Amino acid sequence: MDGPAPPSTADCHFLRRPPPPALAGDVVDICDYRETRRAHFRQRGPASLVVPLVISFGDPFVIGLGRMAATHERYGTFAAGLFAGPVYIDSFGASACVQVNFTPRGARRFFGMPLSELTARMIPLDALLGSDAERLRERLALERAPVRRLDIVARFVADRLAAAPPPCAAVGRAMAMVEFSRGRLPVGRIAAEIGWGRKHLNERFKAEIGLGPKAVARIVRLGATMQAIDKAPVRWAEIADSGGYSDQAHFIRECRALAGVSPAALQDLPALG
Repeated sequence: MDGPAPPSTADCHFLRRPPPPALAGDVVDICDYRETRRAHFRQRGPASLVVPLVISFGDPFVIGLGRMAATHERYGTFAAGLFAGPVYIDSFGASACVQVNFTPRGARRFFGMPLSELTARMIPLDALLGSDAERLRERLALERAPVRRLDIVARFVADRLAAAPPPCAAVGRAMAMVEFSRGRLPVGRIAAEIGWGRKHLNERFKAEIGLGPKAVARIVRLGATMQAIDKAPVRWAEIADSGGYSDQAHFIRECRALAGVSPAALQDLPALG
């Protein structure tokens, strides 16, 4: 990738923790991140089904959806909805945060709002959680131990989820079918299986997940296809066929649309912190 490189282990402290059992199914992981060297870093990631909550106690990040961000597009403590395209994140050596990566189900319960209101947006956390957001940020900023910061955030998330209503069972079934089929089951078949019309499924799915089932299926299919690559040299036509794409050109177009790069470049792309 031309231009600034992603931060390496020499450039930052990074601690990732899997969710405790109480958060399983709602949280993917919780991370503590702090940059330690002044430099221009750039991270780029493909579309995913993770809904991040970022609590910052350092410099803000510069974030662009589907394109390089302008320097004024700065975000500190915020939540971001799903986006069916690549995400570009720039930082400059003084960013520090705790990040909670929610599943769509967990984000829907945690924020208590339709996830369609977050889609393709970064929203300041105080606009979503009120004064609780600032109190949490201040508490984390005062805590010097990364492990303790993760404990504080995990407890905050667990307390909110404990008071949240259960997820929509029908949408949960629909999401499971998308994932089990690796994004290859037609939307009409999913709607029929749960006894809904396509329009109603699309509306409820967007409210609960943030994107419609077709967009989610595209993301799932690309992820499953790339994860299946386990040998070299890669025969991209065969990979495209195994992923259910009509041909290699279709696979490449989907990869560029969702990840911003070719399949070969995506294979080598460092993961977002």
